[in-house]
Amino acid sequence: MSDDLLKSHRDAIDGIDAEILKLINQRAEHARKIGDIKGGGLIYRPEREAQVLARIKSLNGGPLPDEHVAKLFREIMSACLSIERPLTIAYLGPEGTFSQSAAVKHFGHAAVTLACSSIDEAFRVTEARSADYVVVPVENSTEGAVGRTLDLMVSTPLAVCGEVVLRIHHHLLRKQGDFADIRRVYSHAQSLGQCHEWLNKNLPPHVERLSVSSNAEAARLASLDAGCAAIAGDAAAEKYGLIKLAENIEDEPNNTTRFLILGYHTTTASGRDKTSLVMSAKNKPGAVHTLLSPLAENGVSMTKFESRPSRTGLWEYVFFVDIEGHADEPNIRATLESLRDKAAFVKLLGAYPVAVI
Repeated sequence: MSDDLLKSHRDAIDGIDAEILKLINQRAEHARKIGDIKGGGLIYRPEREAQVLARIKSLNGGPLPDEHVAKLFREIMSACLSIERPLTIAYLGPEGTFSQSAAVKHFGHAAVTLACSSIDEAFRVTEARSADYVVVPVENSTEGAVGRTLDLMVSTPLAVCGEVVLRIHHHLLRKQGDFADIRRVYSHAQSLGQCHEWLNKNLPPHVERLSVSSNAEAARLASLDAGCAAIAGDAAAEKYGLIKLAENIEDEPNNTTRFLILGYHTTTASGRDKTSLVMSAKNKPGAVHTLLSPLAENGVSMTKFESRPSRTGLWEYVFFVDIEGHADEPNIRATLESLRDKAAFVKLLGAYPVAVI
C-alpha cells in the first residue's frame, strides 16, 4: 500500500515537472519576443526584476519560504535574459570570492562572471564596456565602509543601478585536516578584522596574519603551502579543494556585506527604492548642518552618512549619503536641487531598487 502511495506522489511530481518546464519555456518565448521588440536595446531592467520578485513573494503561500522562491525566480529570469544575450559581470576575483557570490546571487548562474585582480580593474573593464555591470563591496556590518569602492565612485561615469546584501560566513581552511604547525593565515584585510577575536582565542600568537587582495586569493595561496591556512567562504573552499578546520568563525553572527551594482544606465522607480549621492560642504561654519537641512525640509529619511577624505586638499572631506526613495520622486528631486545650491560639490551616484534579501 505504501509503495502505491509513494508512486502516486512521484507520478504527480513528474506531471508537475512537465508542466513547469512547459510554462518556463513559454515564459522564455515571451522574453525573447520582448527582446525582439526592444530591437537590441537595454535587456536588463533592475526595477522590473525587483517588481517581479516582490509580486512573487506576495503570491507565495508556502511551504517554500520567500527567500527560496526568490532564488528560483531569479534563476528563471537569468536564463530568460541569456536567450537575448548573456550579461557579463565584473567582480573582484579570483574565482570563489564573496563578490562573485554576490554577482551570482543577483544575476543568476546564466550570467558570465569576469574575475578582476582589483576593484580598480573591475571598474575599468566595465567603464570600457568589456563588461555590462560591475559588482563591488561597499560596506560590511562589522568592519564598515570599503574605502576604495567609495573613492572610485566619486569619479566613475558608471551609475549605481542595484544592490546586493550577502550574509558572510568565514571558515578556516587548509590542505590538511588539523591545526598542527600552521605558520600563517591569509585573508582579505576586512575578513581578518571580522575574525579577529576568534583568531586570538584559537590560534597561537606566533601565527602570522597576512592580508591579500581577496579571500579567494588567500585560499589559492593556502592550497599551495601545507603550512598555511586561509579565511574564506564555501565557494573558495570548493574551488581550491581545502578542508574546513573551523566553520563560521566570524566574530559577529550577523556579519553581512552590502554590494553595489554599477552600469551605464539609470533606473526608473520600482516602488521600493534607495538613492545614493556624494557631496562636499563649503568651507564655512555650520556647513555640514546646512548640507543636511534639505533632507529634513523635504521629509526625506537618510539611511547612511559616511565621511571620506576628498583627496583634493588637506583635511577636506566628501560625504556619501543614502536616502529612502527614488531620485525621480518630487521630494527627492526637490532635495537634490536644494543640495546643489548649498553644497560645494554634489554627484548623484544612482537610484535603484532596495536589495531583495
